Amino acid sequence: MAAPQEGYPGQGYPPADPYAQQGPVQPGYVAAASPPPPATHHETEGGKKKKRGYAAQAYDFGAGANAALGGQPQGGVFQPVQAPAYGGYPPQPELQPAYGAPQYGASVGAPAPGQTAQSFGVAAPYGSGVGGYQPPDAGYPGPGAPVAAGVAGITQGMGQMGIGGGAQPAQPQAAVRPVFNQLYPTDLLNQPFNPAELELPPPPILLPPNSSVTPSPDANCPPKYVRSTLNAVPTTHSLLKKSKLPFALVIQPYTSLHDVDDPVPIVQDQVISRCRRCRSYINPYVTFLDQGHRWRCNMCNLTNDVPQAFDWDAAAQKSVDRWQRHELNHAVVEFVAPQEYMVRPPQPLVYLFLFDVSYASVSCGLLATSARTILDSLNRIPNADRRTRVGFMAVDSSLHYFAVPRDNEENGETQMLVVSDLDEPFLPIPQELLVPLSESRLSVEKFLMSLPQMFQTNQNNGSCMGSALRAGHKLIAPLGGKIVVISASLPNVGYGKLDMREDKKLLGTSKESSLLQTASSFYKSFAVECSKNQVSIDMFLFSSQYQDVASLSNLPRYTGGQTYFYPGWNAGRSEDAIKFATEFSDYLSAEIGLEAVLRVRATTGLRMSTFYGNFFNRSSDLCAFPAFPRDQSYVVEVAIDESLSKNFVCMQTAVLHTTSNGERRIRVMTLALPTTTNVADVYASADQCAITAYFSHKAVERALSSGLEPAREALQSKLIELLQTFKKELAGGNMGGGGLQFPANLRGLPALFLGLIKNVGLRKSAQIPSDLRSAALCQLSTLPLPLLVQYIYPRLYSLHDMPDSAGIPDPETGAIVLPPVLNLSSERLVPYGLYLIDDGQTQFLWVGRDAVPQLLADVFGVSERSKVKVGKSSLPELDNDFSERIRAVLQKSRDYKSRGVGSIIVPHLYVVREDGDPSLKLWAQTLLLEDRADQGMSFKQWMGVLREKVS
Repeated sequence: MAAPQEGYPGQGYPPADPYAQQGPVQPGYVAAASPPPPATHHETEGGKKKKRGYAAQAYDFGAGANAALGGQPQGGVFQPVQAPAYGGYPPQPELQPAYGAPQYGASVGAPAPGQTAQSFGVAAPYGSGVGGYQPPDAGYPGPGAPVAAGVAGITQGMGQMGIGGGAQPAQPQAAVRPVFNQLYPTDLLNQPFNPAELELPPPPILLPPNSSVTPSPDANCPPKYVRSTLNAVPTTHSLLKKSKLPFALVIQPYTSLHDVDDPVPIVQDQVISRCRRCRSYINPYVTFLDQGHRWRCNMCNLTNDVPQAFDWDAAAQKSVDRWQRHELNHAVVEFVAPQEYMVRPPQPLVYLFLFDVSYASVSCGLLATSARTILDSLNRIPNADRRTRVGFMAVDSSLHYFAVPRDNEENGETQMLVVSDLDEPFLPIPQELLVPLSESRLSVEKFLMSLPQMFQTNQNNGSCMGSALRAGHKLIAPLGGKIVVISASLPNVGYGKLDMREDKKLLGTSKESSLLQTASSFYKSFAVECSKNQVSIDMFLFSSQYQDVASLSNLPRYTGGQTYFYPGWNAGRSEDAIKFATEFSDYLSAEIGLEAVLRVRATTGLRMSTFYGNFFNRSSDLCAFPAFPRDQSYVVEVAIDESLSKNFVCMQTAVLHTTSNGERRIRVMTLALPTTTNVADVYASADQCAITAYFSHKAVERALSSGLEPAREALQSKLIELLQTFKKELAGGNMGGGGLQFPANLRGLPALFLGLIKNVGLRKSAQIPSDLRSAALCQLSTLPLPLLVQYIYPRLYSLHDMPDSAGIPDPETGAIVLPPVLNLSSERLVPYGLYLIDDGQTQFLWVGRDAVPQLLADVFGVSERSKVKVGKSSLPELDNDFSERIRAVLQKSRDYKSRGVGSIIVPHLYVVREDGDPSLKLWAQTLLLEDRADQGMSFKQWMGVLREKVS
């Protein structure tokens, strides 16, 4: 049984039907009324006070966004009510599955319409899952599970038992019609999109029976590592072209910053069996021949010998059961690599810190904060093998090297060596500039404590960061490693010198895209040079002035790094200092991979055609990463070069890397997908979130090459093309009553595409500084999929009337329950309400203009609205139940681990009063994507445009 999703109705309040479908009842489905909840007082744990009816104090409750989702009537007592659809829509006696088990028409042995199919091991016509889609039910072949016991097994069983409509001889396996997700068209205009659908797993992957060599539930790759835009693959290029859908993989090899949070099975014995021809790794989808002495590759069909040591445990000197081996049971495994996978001994972890010590950096407190954070995080830097090295340089208009002595040296003082020749900076004493952290720990601590004092009176406004990067590269190139740039000014002297080119007159015009492109060719060519020498660069940028993020972000883009942007940062604001210190400390603790390469192999007939993400494409299919980050994802487009004859195909991603404690490893992820000749199957198995990730990368590429307007237009015309194709190919060309038909599993695409077009990176506006835009484009092309979807379509929660189960741990999972998520429209906001809007990078706490004094006292500890501190803030820890729950919701909303992603980002919290600072209010409102704003259309207008163009 899939675990209940957080934020879904818990016990004791009217369960919302998140996918209730607005529309006429379709024949063949029964209505199911939700059971009324017990009419009891709902006490929270520990005998704390009941939830206050904040809304009731304002006026009769009933207009709030969660009014129907467990809000209190006067007096705070629950009355049994029937759950409405969601967001206060009237309930519809209507059930319709989204996708899942095919409806068996009138075939013998199928459940009658309206009868549950659970006993068949088939998903029931999804209980409350009307028009949307839900996680697989019990007995349902979940994503990647071999489906012998599921639907396909039954279909096959029926065929062999001769009950499929007249007695038939037993069929060979290939003749059984494979099972695919059912296509459920919905009307986009009459069945509103519910953002809770974006949290659901992708359409299940329904493989033919016995596809994998073991019955392991982990034989197929979980979606948190690899998601395909299509979970049923067209057999020909022409069918793919006809569907107009993209075929691409969204790959996220690591789902946490630390291995302990996401353990992957490790094959320790160094027995690595690979295909001689295509070099694929043995996996759960190979076939064994010749009494198990040979195996046939599932990618290229070549027969290979099974290594002799495959069934032998050398350490224990005894034979082992091969069917227990990780690589035959798990789609995601990590092999410890033997000697032949190394060009040189595994490199140590090396961090070279480049501190900006110009007046701008010193005066905003950046130098002091970053030095202090490194000092406090020395124990967190991975150093299990005691080989980790660190080095430090300071940069203004000169280069300052620091020779840190070993702890046991006599005159243990750190020396500063200043080099003012920026054209050909020489290394004064190369051997002492990178020191082993274990052997120089005390000296490093002493140096970091004294660093801020050395430059506290510096008035120099120069920054020769380009020259410093070249010098740093020369210093660490023999070993490889990370250059960490911490800068608060524009590089204005020496190599890669940049000019102030921000021009307000260009913003919002067709010439704006020139500001998003690199001003100097130095940054890209230097980055490629770094990549060759296994040097990766991360940029932490803090300027309150123009900093040319567009040019500087090229360094991380081609070296597997990341650009972190902190506009207007100042250590004097505790929120700023804490945010950076927390993120930087987590960044230093991450167990990154080193000198890594990524390659994707696939079944004959498929080819990886285009790669998107932060790395250098070394050859047609090899992506090089000097350092492999744990908080980024990659998109690979797949081409179908020749017809696919197999009933399922496999794609295998392999990442060869050195772990941060010096072990050479290969992480292998194998994804199997069924093939189909039917365009309806392709649409029914399309993954709207993966499709959005693919088009997010395409849009960034288009914005940088052709401009913002072409990028926005391409998104709109793509969506229209998909709607037209669906209408023509699958809706029989008629729209019936002027609706807009699309599959239920793609119902969120119009909202996601509108969100992309309105994202800071792409939005049409004359108000967005180019640095902010460039930083947003970096996010759109690197964020892991769950965070990307939230960045494109933020979450909105109503807090003043949240259900009693929200903000406290779920009794079964122990995870904090989130309130139901709402559509991003101001129609959802009531004037007495309290709301959270969260895009994963920033959180806004919206306080309505009629918020009652009791609510303000419980959350902010003040009695009047005018006393609520607006802007960057943190909530006071007050001793009342509601304050604790609100803080728990804020914390849970930024909990990345539970969503299967690694991230260092700690979102700023901004408190926004509806009657407060207009610019802050406007900023928060730009996240309400379904409203009209700036030069962007509302969701209703957007749907009107789509309908007009499609018909």
